[in-house]
Amino acid sequence: MSSDSTPHAALRASIDLARATEALGFLRYWVAEHHSMPGIASSTPALLLGYLGEATSTMRLGSGGVMLPNHSPLVVAEQFGMLETMHPGRIDLGLGRAPGTDQVTAHALRRTADMSADDFPQELAELMAFLDDSFPEDHPYRRIKVVPPGRPDIWLLGSSGYSAQLAGVLGLPFSFAHHFSSKNTDAALELYRSSFKPSEVLDRPYAMVTAAVVCADTTQEAERQAAPMGLSMLQLRKGRPGPLPTPEEALAYPYTPQDLAIVAGIIEDHVIGDQETVGRGLAELRERTQADEIMISTNVGDPKARLRSFELIAEAHPDALRPVGS
Repeated sequence: MSSDSTPHAALRASIDLARATEALGFLRYWVAEHHSMPGIASSTPALLLGYLGEATSTMRLGSGGVMLPNHSPLVVAEQFGMLETMHPGRIDLGLGRAPGTDQVTAHALRRTADMSADDFPQELAELMAFLDDSFPEDHPYRRIKVVPPGRPDIWLLGSSGYSAQLAGVLGLPFSFAHHFSSKNTDAALELYRSSFKPSEVLDRPYAMVTAAVVCADTTQEAERQAAPMGLSMLQLRKGRPGPLPTPEEALAYPYTPQDLAIVAGIIEDHVIGDQETVGRGLAELRERTQADEIMISTNVGDPKARLRSFELIAEAHPDALRPVGS
């Protein structure tokens, strides 16, 4: 959500973008979970996905992701069971092990002091047992039924090796957050693939890489539209999160030399430019990572400029829209 917008406008723009990118041929549309962050108006993915489902008809919709430490596994199973029942065959349940917020807010969400990301494997197992109705006969939750009993596709999300290895061991698809953890991309994907064990879900590893991408008619305009991303992340690292700045605010900001170095490190692996530049960058990323899919994250405040970025990619680089082998 940009500083010159409102939460209502930002959410409506997200729904409009889902409808438009579906028409362009994009395969998936995921929304994140963040709390107490003024620049992100997506705190409840399940609720937003219900609206997105009504606005679209073929595109897969998912969470990128639900932060499982914030929730009871049963609540997540019920929410996404409902979504899968409403939009059968179209729902992805992407799960993360971080809270997606600060510890005080995380405590307010779960109302317990002993929650930990280390509990993620156990909570994931419980969630899957609810969705699959597979608790052992002697388990205290055996008689609990998820109603309605929809079964979304489960993905594990990560920015390090922990979830990569867990996804491999469980035979689940894995999505890596290259857009903010690019230094760990190659190692995490290698760990995922080397740890992979075939399952009822997959017989081979299936990896997605999320890249920060801004495409415009000119590289100069793409760089202008992308400028707020660097400043937004800089402010977050300084403990001052706020709405996404406008390009004018970002370009006028009084950066110190240290600030500029931090921003350069943040955006060095972003794919920013005109059609040719972005096409080359996406192709190089896919070749390097051997990703089955590339997911595009375009944190641009102007809805028209954001849509234009996706239009240019779809027009010039249709291979970026499809999984490998399709």
